[in-house]
Amino acid sequence: MEYHIHTLPNGIRLLHVPSASPISHACIIINSGSRDENPGKAGLAHFIEHLVFKRTRKRGTAQILNRLESVGADLNAYTTKEYTCIHASFLNPYLDRTLELFQDIVFHSTFPENELEKEKGVVLDEIASYLDQPEEAIYDDFEDLLFAGHPLGNNILGTEESVNGFTREDILQFMAENYHTDRMVVAVLGNYSLAKVVKTGSKYYAEIAENSSQPSRTAPVKLDGFSQVLDKPIQQAHVVMGAQAYSVYDDRKTALLLLNNLLGGTGMSSVLNLQLREKYGIAYTVETSYSPLSDTGIFTLYFGTDKEKLGRATAVVEREFRKLREGSLTELQLQKAKNKFIGQIALGEENRIGLVIAMARSLIEHDRIDDLQAIFGKIRAVGLDEMRAVAAEMLAPENLSTLTFYPLA
Repeated sequence: MEYHIHTLPNGIRLLHVPSASPISHACIIINSGSRDENPGKAGLAHFIEHLVFKRTRKRGTAQILNRLESVGADLNAYTTKEYTCIHASFLNPYLDRTLELFQDIVFHSTFPENELEKEKGVVLDEIASYLDQPEEAIYDDFEDLLFAGHPLGNNILGTEESVNGFTREDILQFMAENYHTDRMVVAVLGNYSLAKVVKTGSKYYAEIAENSSQPSRTAPVKLDGFSQVLDKPIQQAHVVMGAQAYSVYDDRKTALLLLNNLLGGTGMSSVLNLQLREKYGIAYTVETSYSPLSDTGIFTLYFGTDKEKLGRATAVVEREFRKLREGSLTELQLQKAKNKFIGQIALGEENRIGLVIAMARSLIEHDRIDDLQAIFGKIRAVGLDEMRAVAAEMLAPENLSTLTFYPLA
C-alpha cells in the first residue's frame, strides 16, 4: 500500500495513506499507556483519554462532541497498555476540522476540577460494569498475577481507590512525562494529495512545543507459574491459561501469531473451537489471543463452561496442547493455517480505520510500515520446525499459568 511520511521539526510524524474513497479516516496515536503510570496511579492514562473530550481553552464538552458528529463523523478513542489513540471517520471535506479538533483536545485540554469529579463517577461505573462481566474481568486478574508488581499488571481502567485519588496535577505530570512529540503519529487515510496532508498537519501540529522522549520503561521479569481458583457468584466456570510471550521485536512473533490463529483465533474452524464446541459441545466460547508488546508479550487461552464440564474441557485443551508440543502439526496443516491467516489479514484491510491505526503503530514501533506482500512473505516463511519449537515452548505445562473463576455452590 502506498504511503508517505513527513516529520515535523518537533518530531511529530504525519502519515499520509492515499485512498479513492469519499470516506476518510484519521488518528493521533501516542506511545503512552497504562504501563507508564506511576505506583498508585493505575488507570490514569485511560482517565486522561476520557477527560480530553471534556473541556479545552476554547471548547466545552458539547462543542467538542458536536464538532465532528454534527457533520456525521464518528469520533472515538481508546487506551491500551502502551498506547493512547484518538480516531475519527469522516467525509473528505472535513480533514481540516478533524485534525484541528485532535490538536485542540490533546494539547489544549484544561482539566477543570468539576469535570474531574464528574468523570471519576463515569469511570467508576465503567469499572463496576466491567467487573460484572467475569469473561472480561478474569483477563485483568490473570495479568495482575502474570506481571505481579509490574505496571503491565495494572487494570487499564484502574481501581476505585486509584481513580478517586486522581488530581489535576497527576494528569499534567503524566502528560509532561509521557506525551512525547517524537513518539506521536498523526495519520490520515483519504483522497488527498501529500501536499494537502502536510499543509493541514503542519498548520496544527508544527506549533506544538518539542517534548523529546526519555526511555523509562522497565521490562518485566518472568515469574514462576501459578494455578489459582477463585470462587465467584457466577453461573459458569471461566478459565484463562497463558504466559508471558515474545515482544513485538522478536523474530518468533510471526510464528506465534500463526499458532494463536490456528489454536483459537478468528473464525469457527480453529482447533479448540472444533474440539470444545463442535465435537463435544462443552464450551460456547473458546479463544486464544497474543498481544506482542515492546519488551514482552501476552499469550492467553480463554474458555467458559458449566462447572460440571470443567474437568473434561480442561483435559481436551491439555490434549490439544500436548499434540502440538509433540509435533503433530503437518506441512499440509501448516499450509492451510497460513492460507487462512493470510486471507483474514487481507480482508481486515477493509477495516480502514483499523488499518491506518495499525500503520501508525508500526511506524512508532519499527520506523517503517510493511505492505501486505511483506507481511504475507513473513507468514509464508514460517517453517514447520519453527512452529513446533514455538509450540513446545509456549504450550509447555511448566510455562503456563492458570486462573479459574469457579461458581459458588
